[in-house]
Amino acid sequence: MVEMLKPYADKIQVDRMENVIAIKNGKLNAPKIMLAAHMDEVGLMVKTITKDGFIHFSKMGGIDDRVLPAQKVVVYTKSVTYPGVIGSKPPHIQKEEERKKIISYDDLFIDIGAESRDDAIEMGIAIGDPVAFDVKYAPMSRDTVMGKAFDNRAGCAVMVETMRLLKEIDCTVCAVGTVQEEVGLRGAATAAFGVDPYLALVLDVTIAGDVPGVREFDTSVKMGKGPALTISDSGLITHPKILRWLRETAQTEQIAIQLESGLLGSTDAARISITRQGIPSGTISIPTRYIHSPTGIMSIKDLELSAKLAAAAIQKATTYF
Repeated sequence: MVEMLKPYADKIQVDRMENVIAIKNGKLNAPKIMLAAHMDEVGLMVKTITKDGFIHFSKMGGIDDRVLPAQKVVVYTKSVTYPGVIGSKPPHIQKEEERKKIISYDDLFIDIGAESRDDAIEMGIAIGDPVAFDVKYAPMSRDTVMGKAFDNRAGCAVMVETMRLLKEIDCTVCAVGTVQEEVGLRGAATAAFGVDPYLALVLDVTIAGDVPGVREFDTSVKMGKGPALTISDSGLITHPKILRWLRETAQTEQIAIQLESGLLGSTDAARISITRQGIPSGTISIPTRYIHSPTGIMSIKDLELSAKLAAAAIQKATTYF
């Protein structure tokens, strides 16, 4: 993120929490805007190593246990990486009642081919090592792509593209790649306190509800129909001035948008909005299928329109604030 943001910033900082802060200077008395996109992804962490060399793990972030069995993973040690697979008791020898149950993550394990605990330790495996899903990015159709960790590689890409699109600006923009969003919106809290912006715009993904079994009541957001603006979720009620600013910018720029409310999840905007004396905050989200699973699917057009909307809104910000 440092290298990708460097061409579009006047200054790059990395704070003590490892948030990346890229600053593009505007006019002296204009409002300061914080862009935020979290850099972490959901994943796993080495919890214990059995005497036979298998790894038990904890979950980092919200992952449904049902997507874990038989997934390929990568274990990141201090110096090297190892491929692995998430294993479980074979269904061929499970009792009938066992086969009907969802296997809990604490009954699963990661097989890295080690022969014993000592062998795994000799390989460099240690308690606390991070584990990520092993999935490659791939185009699917003219506009659709699949890959891992679009939550929030997509938001980070939109933030970099937004900074690239910004030319002469009135507002100072602080583009922040935040840490530890998936485990409690932690980096956003410290970064927002340090940046102390007048307002904030968070770039993230949201659930695309255009798959079988999802009711329109649950979510009406669809992939390929433009970025989604959050009206409310479990942690944020978007400030009316922020919502007006984004909706009117989208209308002026002829960018198709979607509105969503009532989601159980939240984003960095929830924490930023209650930092210091309060920071009016909003969210632009890219509709994405299968978030928090090993593989996501999204529309490149939605990604590009999200960046176009964010950049246009920043250019117009002094009209509203």
